[in-house]
Amino acid sequence: MSAHCSTTGGGLDKLPETNKAAGEPRTVESKVLEAGAGMTQDIRPVKSICAHLNAFHVYANDTGRFVEANHYCAHLNEDVRQCILYDSPEPNARLIGIEYMITPKLYNELAAEERRLWHSHVFEVKSGMLIMPQPNPLVPSAAWEAAETKEMEQVVELYGKVFHLWQTDLGHKVPLGEPQLMTSFTQAEQMAHMEAVIGERDQRFGADFKRKRELRAHIEEPQIHPDADAAWMQGSS
Repeated sequence: MSAHCSTTGGGLDKLPETNKAAGEPRTVESKVLEAGAGMTQDIRPVKSICAHLNAFHVYANDTGRFVEANHYCAHLNEDVRQCILYDSPEPNARLIGIEYMITPKLYNELAAEERRLWHSHVFEVKSGMLIMPQPNPLVPSAAWEAAETKEMEQVVELYGKVFHLWQTDLGHKVPLGEPQLMTSFTQAEQMAHMEAVIGERDQRFGADFKRKRELRAHIEEPQIHPDADAAWMQGSS
C-alpha cells in the first residue's frame, strides 16, 4: 500500500466460500471473450492496485459475526487508499465489499456522525491479525517481513470505512440485502477462538501471527479518536 509495495497473491489449499455462487459454470465462449477483452483493453484503475492484505471484518450491527477478507489496495494520494475486497486470493474469488482508508488528518475533519462509521487498525496491526501474504516462496522471508513491517507502520495510523455487499457467512449464493457496515476487532476477547481462527488462516498463507506480533512490538500505538470503533462502544452483539 505504500510506494514500495507490489501486487501479491497467496496460494490456498482450501478456499473459504469461493465457488459457491449461484449460476452455471462459464462456457468456452465466455472464456474466449474474456481473454480477448483482456488483451485489447487497458484496465488502468485495477492496475494501480499495489498491495494484498488479509484480515477479518466484523458486522457493525452484530459483532458476533465476522468474515475473512482479502484486500487489494491502491493509493489515491498520500491521505486516501481504496481497497477491493474478495473472499479469497484466487482468480475466481467473489468480490464481497470495499474499504476506504484515510489518515488521521482527514479523519479529524469529518463530522462526528461520520467518524462513527470508521474503525481503527491498531489492534489488527499490533496483534498480527492483519497480514500481507508473502507473494511466493522465492522472495526471502526476512526481506518480505521487513517490507511488511514497514507497511504496518503506516497502516496502524489509518482509519477504515468498510461495506460488505455479499454476506458469505450466511451462505448467500448472490449478494442479498443492503450493504453491511463492517468494523475491525479492537481487542482479543472480541473474537471467539481467536488463536484457532487466525492460526487456520496463517496455515493457508504460510504466515505466523505470533511472530508478526513480535516483529511489530516496536510500532508505536497512536491515540485512537474516541468516535472511532463505535460498534464496540455501543456494546452491540
